[in-house]
Amino acid sequence: MVADVMERENLILAAQAGDQVAISRLLAVCQADARRYARRHCRVSDIDDAVQESLLIISRKVTGLRAAIAFSSWLFTVIKRECRKLERMMFRHESLEEDLAEHQLASRTDESLRIDLANALESLPAHYLEVVLLRDFEELTIGEIAQRLGEQPGAIKSRLHRARELVREYMVGSEPL
Repeated sequence: MVADVMERENLILAAQAGDQVAISRLLAVCQADARRYARRHCRVSDIDDAVQESLLIISRKVTGLRAAIAFSSWLFTVIKRECRKLERMMFRHESLEEDLAEHQLASRTDESLRIDLANALESLPAHYLEVVLLRDFEELTIGEIAQRLGEQPGAIKSRLHRARELVREYMVGSEPL
């Protein structure tokens, strides 16, 4: 077991240095883990595509990996991202739902939209509401919000994106008055 861990770490280090043979061996070694992880995060029909695309990304970018110890978590992050990307692509073809949502919102009165927007904002958890108010009402930049809240800009972007998605879901799901 320890020998396997050492061999894998040596492969990662050699791959980081650009050794093409090590990269190929590393991809072969981690393929089973990648497939197992993809099974938990992808639809069955997307597993092969997610694993293949993830391994391709890993092969191209492994030389930029800073620490060998971070390889496994990086691999799983790439796989999870690919699974999400494939899922979004599937839903992208269903633009009829998007058109219907836009039409529904456009056909409502300003007063109705204002009331639903206020209700949507009130329904947000505090940590989401805070970033929406700072960004969209106080018009602070992501960097300014991150500094004010003592967090990383990436975390703020992610939280803001999710908050806006929740508001959108609320607004689209609301029936016109």
